Formats: sequence, C-alpha cells, structure tokens
Amino acid sequence: MKVSNETKVGALTAIAITVLILGFNYLKGKNITERSHTIYAVFPAVDGLTSSTGVLINGYQVGRVSSMTAKDANLSGIVVAINLSKNVNIPTNSIASIDKSLLGSSSLRVTLGNSGNYINDGDTLLTSLAPDLMSQFKSTLDPAMDNINRTLVSLDAVIQKLNSIIDPNVKNNLQATIANLASSSQSLNAMLNSQTGALAKSLTHVESITNNLAKNNGRIDSTLSNVQRTTAKLAEAKIGETFDDLRKTVGQLESIISKANSTNGTLGALLNDRKLYDELRQTNRSLTILLDDFKTNPKRYVNVSVFGKKDKSAPLGKPIFDSIPGKGNQ
Repeated sequence: MKVSNETKVGALTAIAITVLILGFNYLKGKNITERSHTIYAVFPAVDGLTSSTGVLINGYQVGRVSSMTAKDANLSGIVVAINLSKNVNIPTNSIASIDKSLLGSSSLRVTLGNSGNYINDGDTLLTSLAPDLMSQFKSTLDPAMDNINRTLVSLDAVIQKLNSIIDPNVKNNLQATIANLASSSQSLNAMLNSQTGALAKSLTHVESITNNLAKNNGRIDSTLSNVQRTTAKLAEAKIGETFDDLRKTVGQLESIISKANSTNGTLGALLNDRKLYDELRQTNRSLTILLDDFKTNPKRYVNVSVFGKKDKSAPLGKPIFDSIPGKGNQ
C-alpha cells in the first residue's frame, strides 16, 4: 500500500503540534506524562519568580510553579499554582517562601511543619516573606556606612584642628622627632643584632657543654653510683651509737678532770697539794744524794776486804749534779 505525500505531511504536522504542546506545558511546569496534583500559595509580591520555577523541600525539588494569577483587580495578592510531581506529605502548617539569590534568580521553598494533617489537592499553603540576600546585605551595610561617614566627619574636624594648631616650628620638631625615632630604630636593630650574635655564641657554648655531658655520661653514672653506695654505707653505719659512745667517753674524761682538779682524790692531792709536792721533791733530792754518795764512796756502805779498811770520810751534803760548775742549786 502506497502512502500519499499529503498523508505524510499531515502526520508530521500532527506530531509536531503534539511535541510543541508537550514542550510548552513542560516549560510551564506541567508534565502530562506524570501523575500530579496542584496546591496554591498567595504572595504579596513574586519578584524573580517565573513559571516553571522549581519548588524545593529540604533542598529537594518536588515540583514546579505552573502559573501565577492576580488574586483580584487591586493586585492585593498573587496566587501561585504549584504543580507537585513527587508524592510527598506536606503538613497543613507548612510555610512557603520565596528565596532570592545574588544573581537575581528565585526559588520557592517550602518549610515543613509538624502537624499530623497533610495538604490535599487544591489546598493553599501558608506563606511568609523571606528577606533576600541583597536586602540583608543592605540592612547590614547601612549602619556600617553611617558609622564610617561619622568617623570621616570627626577625622576631618581633627585634621582641621591639627592644621590650625601646628605651626611650621612644630612641624619641624615633628620631623626631627621622626628622624630621631628612625635613628633610634637603627641603633636598636644594631644592638639586637649584636645580642643575637652573643646569644648564638652562648647557644654554641651550651651545645658544647651538653655534648661533653653526653660524652661523660658513663663517668657521671659511675660517680653517682659511688656516691649512692657511700651514702648507703653511711646510712647503715651506727653513727648514733658512735656519738653516744663519744659522749660517754667525754663524760668520763670530764669526771677524771674534775677529780684531778679536786684535792679529795690521790691525783688531785698530787696535783694541787703544794706541801706534798715539796715533800716529794725533798725525798727525791735525798734519794739523789744517797745514790750519788753510794756511787762516790761505796766503801762506806759495803765493807769488803778487797777495798781495804772502811772509808770514814764525811758523806755528801748535796747531789753531785748540784756540785757541777755552772749548775744552780736545786
């Protein structure tokens, strides 16, 4: 069967019209291929909002704006029809608002409420006007600009007063002061550089000392061990008992010295009695005379025929030591 050209042209025309209608509805936010329902929201102004604008819940697109119509002839509100393409439950106390970006585009955002009842097809959402970013920026910038303007005015007044107060001499003094500050800054930098060099040398010395300590670490450990052993031996020694014995000995010595100083004992009498001393001295002298006489005249005391007749000469009257020239009498 042969199809005529007229039939082909008619079929293509019908297909083109169908695609055009579908595309137009899609651009308007209507998708006839998907099952959907429509809800509404009334705004006093819809700046930046257009048909096919996306509708977002928690950042997720659930539909599009299908149309916008005036509520009445006085434009007391704009009725926005929202075509929901996703099957979502929207509580009845949810709020719709228009979010504007810095680039001028807008989106319709729905903030879910906590009600147990949900919006049905044809119901109207609650709305609120959210300030756009430019309005927020402007509201923040305006007070800052006012403060800057007041600061500039105050600064201008201060500068004028300074100009009226500062004469050429004062200006010259300020220049000299600034020059002195610069010179002082250079001197301070030089001093800091010298101190930095000294500090570097000190750090070098410290590093050398620590290296020496590290090298002699074994000797230090040995010395500390010896000190520890010595202190342990001192701790084990009976130092307390030694001091007690020393105190007892000192006490006994003090007792002996006190007895020696006293005239009651024999040693005290010998040391302190002058009469006894003289008698002992006289006895010693007599014994000395007797011994010297015995050595000089033995025949007087021993009668032996070998020596002849008995010696009848007078006995010595003083020790021979006393009779030696140059010696004094004792």
